[in-house]
Amino acid sequence: MRIAVLGASGATGRELVKQALERGHSVVALARDPTRLDVALSPALEVAQADVMKPDSVSAALEGVDAVVSGLGIRKGDPAGTLTAGARALAAARPPRMVWLGALGAGASAGKAGLVYGLIMRVVAGSELTDKRQADDVAVAAGATLVHPGPLTDGTRSPTRKTVPLSAFKRPHPMPARVSRATVAAAMLDEAEHGDHVGGVVVPLP
Repeated sequence: MRIAVLGASGATGRELVKQALERGHSVVALARDPTRLDVALSPALEVAQADVMKPDSVSAALEGVDAVVSGLGIRKGDPAGTLTAGARALAAARPPRMVWLGALGAGASAGKAGLVYGLIMRVVAGSELTDKRQADDVAVAAGATLVHPGPLTDGTRSPTRKTVPLSAFKRPHPMPARVSRATVAAAMLDEAEHGDHVGGVVVPLP
């Protein structure tokens, strides 16, 4: 498959690029600043400069891809609405398959995170929660699969990992399990390859 990774220079994006290449896919890595993309060079890797605030740059980079996975996050100094702009840019490009990274406790999973973690999300994320919710709405309306992990870590991919639909996810008490970015990336690539939950919300578990 030819898989595009949006937000490829971020921590989750780099993991998506790395694992997609390991799976034998052709990868288009989209980054606002390609010099920040710290992954090993490969003949199967194409790097494209793309800014979600300039949707045409995203559409051009996505030409001919089979699926897009988004590792897009919010960095300090990013303009308001960055996530929503990213979702709109992907929706406008209309890729055959789209997997969008959200967060447990935001948007569709707001009531599934547990009281303690929900409070933490409101305090820590603040106004970003609105951007996350709006981005989720745009992405799912475009037919994307939403992936809502709990708190992220930089650990290795879990050998016992699994992905469950949000409807089957049991509300944690008091906090959801931490899950590594490597585990989340694997779940997103599974969905990009197989499309088992198109238009739905899933939770990757360690």
